Parts: sequence; structure tokens; C-alpha cells
Amino acid sequence: MGENVDFRRWDELIPDALGLIFKNLPLQEILTVVPRVCKSWRKAVTGPYCWQDIDIEQWSQQCRPETLDRMLQMLITRSSGSLRKLCVTGLANDQSFSLIADNAKSLQTLRLPRSEISDSIVEQVAGRLFSVTFLDVSYCRNIGAPALEAIGKNCKLLMGLRRTMHPLEVIDKLSQDDEAFAIATTMPKLKQLEVAYLLISTEAVLKILENCPELELLDVRGCWNVKLDENCIKKFTQLKVVGPLVVDYFGMKGCDDCSNYSGSSGYLAWDFVAGNVGSDYDDEISDGDWEDDQSMEDVEMRFYDGFDLDNAAFDWPLSP
Repeated sequence: MGENVDFRRWDELIPDALGLIFKNLPLQEILTVVPRVCKSWRKAVTGPYCWQDIDIEQWSQQCRPETLDRMLQMLITRSSGSLRKLCVTGLANDQSFSLIADNAKSLQTLRLPRSEISDSIVEQVAGRLFSVTFLDVSYCRNIGAPALEAIGKNCKLLMGLRRTMHPLEVIDKLSQDDEAFAIATTMPKLKQLEVAYLLISTEAVLKILENCPELELLDVRGCWNVKLDENCIKKFTQLKVVGPLVVDYFGMKGCDDCSNYSGSSGYLAWDFVAGNVGSDYDDEISDGDWEDDQSMEDVEMRFYDGFDLDNAAFDWPLSP
């Protein structure tokens, strides 16, 4: 290689460029490895370009509620209003949902399965979710028709809704047709709708089909009261109906963000078994690793699975 070749130093790249590179790394490395390399890299990972798309859904399944709240506070603060996608499971309170809504001016994809949010908080803050195009509120037991109606009235760009439930969570309900009617009357631009195991009737589904002319995928697996004949389906030439028949097919996942979905009606709803998170995995965070500086801007998170958390980071050099 010639001696006159110029090489750009990584630490001289502008933070915006570094952020675009670092956001492709695993969350663990962004929070624990990159900040320890040098000051410019640390600055980049505390800026917004790494945090336009935040996916902590898998990690949040194993963490404590208070730890999740603090992580959300840190990452959303770092996004500086540029958040476009957020995937997290198990929000424990309405305050966390309100925090998300307060920073949702650019938010397009929001996935909140298994969250303990209420109808009242959704009704209060739905107006701030005006840019959302895809929403996942599967297994959210404390919301119903009022929340869905508020979402439909305020999220005018909504094209995808996932409202899958677990059969055991709806066993005490007589009907959830009110949710279906809320969807039908307020979400006319839907292209993808997943309501697996919701207790809805044929009448409610027909109402959705009549009022949502752009619908391309309807997932009604496990909705045993729904009876759609072929003549009815033929009226909607672009529509793929999945279910209500359910065949156990472990590992099948549904579509994401209105794309790449399957029209096969023999698959099990993607997250019917997703609640069986392994209890052997323990990914706890030491409280001593958290520091408060400009809304925890400099917080670093330990993900060292199987290591001594008190000594795991000692072999990392300090930033210059």
C-alpha cells in the first residue's frame, strides 16, 4: 500500500456519521463498549442519531419495571425528539406511556405488547401520537374500546394495528365486539389488522371489512365465532384472511410494520406462545452503574450475562 495514502481517523468523524454507523450495533455494545473507546464516540452514542429507532423489546422482557422506566427515560431523552420507532414490552404504568407520547412527534412505529396501560391515559395522550402508522397493543389487558377509539380518532395515518390476545386472558369476557366496532368506525386507512383470539363476531368483522376498504391482511386466528364464507371474501379482491383455524406451528411470526406478511391461514398467531419467556435468563442491572447527568445522558448499561457485574468493566480503559 502506498506511503502517501491518507487514512481518516475514526475519532475525527462527525457525530452524525458515527451515530448512523453505531445504530447498527447491538444495544449492548452501544451502551457498554462504544462509550469507552474515546470521547468523540461517547458523544456520538449520547446524541440522537443512534436513537431514532429504539428496539428493547427482548431486553425489556427480563428487566425490572423500575429499570425499564429509567432506560426509557435515558434513551428517549437521547433521541431529542427524533424518535421514529419504539419497541418495548411490559410498560408497568401510565407514566411511561405518557413519556413516550410527549416525545412522539416523529414516531411512526410503536410496539407496546403486554403493557399495563389504561384506557384513561390513552384517551389523554392519543392526540400526541398523530404520526403513528403502526401500533402493537397485543396482550394489553387494561385497555379496550375507549382506548382504540381514541387511537383511531387521533392517529389518522394508522395503517397497521396488532391487537392479539392470549386465550386465557379473555376467557372471562363475554364479547369484545365493542373493540371491533371502534376499529371499524375510526380506522378507515388500515391495511393490516391482527386481532387473533379476540372475542368478536362475524357481524363485527364484516363491519371492519365494510369500513376499511384498503385492508390487505386480516388475522382472525382463534376468533371462533367468526364465520366468513367464500362469497363474502371474494368481494374484497386484495384481502388475505388468516384464520380462524389455528394449526400449531411453533416459531411463526406475524408481519412487521405492514410488510412481509404471510397469507397462509394454517399458522399459529405469531405471539401466541411468545409469553413463555425463559426464566433461566437473568439480565439484571446494577444500580451502581447508573449516574445522573443531564437526564442520565451519560448512563452506561451493563449487559454482561454470566459475569460478575461488580468487576465486569474493570478491564475496559477509561476514555481519554
